[in-house]
Amino acid sequence: MTYVIHGATGAQGSPVVSALAAAGKSVAAVTRNEHAVVDGAHVVAAAYSSAADLTGAYRDAEGVFVHLPLTSEENRQIFADNILTAVRAARPARVVFSTSGFPIDPAIGGAAASLAAGLADSGVSHAVIAPELYLENLLMPYVVDSVRERGVLPYPIRADFPVSWVSHLDIADVVVALFERPDVTGVVSVGQYPAITGPDLAEAFGARLGRDAVFEPITPEQFRTSVAPLIGEGAAADVAGAYEAMSAMPGRSIAPETSAQRLLGVTPRTTSQWLADMGL
Repeated sequence: MTYVIHGATGAQGSPVVSALAAAGKSVAAVTRNEHAVVDGAHVVAAAYSSAADLTGAYRDAEGVFVHLPLTSEENRQIFADNILTAVRAARPARVVFSTSGFPIDPAIGGAAASLAAGLADSGVSHAVIAPELYLENLLMPYVVDSVRERGVLPYPIRADFPVSWVSHLDIADVVVALFERPDVTGVVSVGQYPAITGPDLAEAFGARLGRDAVFEPITPEQFRTSVAPLIGEGAAADVAGAYEAMSAMPGRSIAPETSAQRLLGVTPRTTSQWLADMGL
């Protein structure tokens, strides 16, 4: 049986492909480019914009890993609807959806919430991975180059804002575990617990890079300007808006009762472990 992985050539899906291939599983990499080469997987050409494509990709699958790409909310809702149409038609054995940090509270709404609710109503075995913020965000040149060159780690959160940071490598570990544990359903929170602050991040970076480092809170607008060349103006504005909303929150910590640590026995990497794994 085959595991179907979205984003297999990107930051989120690639580690999942590698983890499943290392476990000896048959992996289908979903990509719009039929000529793409993905180590450890065979390529299935399918687009989020086509429910028919997705239905064909999901049929007879042992598991499907899906997340919504960073694009306009209008497109994300279309993609969520197409994924749900395909899941209901193809009936894969298991679906694991990562929210990528987007809210799934029905009161807030949005594509991620719609997809999570639709999976719950689909009758298909599923689990929803709920990360907070990705450590990989800190690899953006604006951030990591600043640590290397100035000993300053800039990020758009308060210095006292605790976060259960998580890496894409940790998400891959949890995806594999969830495919093996169909008894675990619903929301699985993934991230460091207890949550850590910006100064904790700076300390870990400084220790790894062999220099003193301090944390510097920046505004969401400063962050928007820095990431727009990488992800586009529209997506950058959405990201900045999310960080603006975070400024009124006490923090972004996972709930221990729904954590991967408790439900699956999977403990996410510390920041220092992740830096070492990334070869920094």
